[in-house]
Amino acid sequence: MSQSYVRLDHQYQGFPSGIASYLLPGGTSDGTLVEAGPSSTTPALLAGIHAAGYDPRRITRLVVTHIHLDHAGAAGVLLTRHLPNAKVFVHPKGAKHLIDPSKLIASAERLYGARMGELWGEILPVPEDRVVMVEDGEMIGSLRAIDTPGHAVHHHAYYDASSGVVFTGDVAGVRMPNSRYVRPPTPPPELDLDAWAASVKRLRALAPRRLCLTHFGEFDDVSWHLDDLMSRLDRWRDWLSADLSVETLRQREADLLTPELAASFERVGNYTMCVEGFARYFAKRAAA
Repeated sequence: MSQSYVRLDHQYQGFPSGIASYLLPGGTSDGTLVEAGPSSTTPALLAGIHAAGYDPRRITRLVVTHIHLDHAGAAGVLLTRHLPNAKVFVHPKGAKHLIDPSKLIASAERLYGARMGELWGEILPVPEDRVVMVEDGEMIGSLRAIDTPGHAVHHHAYYDASSGVVFTGDVAGVRMPNSRYVRPPTPPPELDLDAWAASVKRLRALAPRRLCLTHFGEFDDVSWHLDDLMSRLDRWRDWLSADLSVETLRQREADLLTPELAASFERVGNYTMCVEGFARYFAKRAAA
């Protein structure tokens, strides 16, 4: 398979394999960057772009899979300071939060408190005239937007039919290089298991050759990967409906991961946030 992109490692919290962006160089002046990451890692992102022999001024499209801070937190900083010729392409349900991130920031502050700056860095609004809302099926350069809720209502995956690659955001879960374990990131407040199952069905229908995960990297065992993700979502639902305990969940999976892998997963998809997402999911279903 021809390599149509360059993976860029943000070195999140000073460690490799936490957050990835993907650079699609394009022609002389129409590069695409998939995922902004948080601005706490923008220096590493820019260093990676330059190391790939690319000038950030040639990037005209910043594509974000959804607006969570580890995926789009740096969009404002990048567009106003580093990508002068780019626009940001985002799900219609997320666009307003890039233009005015105040609610996004307030929600994150409730979760992360004093660690906000350390984890996510500066969060700036994106000028409204540089925000492009993307509909399901729309083409952004070589990428087709695939509406994929479940993790978040404002989520797109992006499919490049010419290479058979899907840039998955979080809908295909979290997996570390050289591991055989896929963790569903299930933070509050928008976890929807039925929508997630339908989204994975859409991914399978594309018959992609490769999944490019934001957390973290490329995987070609597509069918196994998606099977592991969905079976784990089902098991977690069953376990957590009976016992909403972070420690119980951790103990149930203790034999699946080495201490090093467990630490890597905790940095980008920790059990506490996952259990909180299920708690919110169960509460919403009970209320309905």
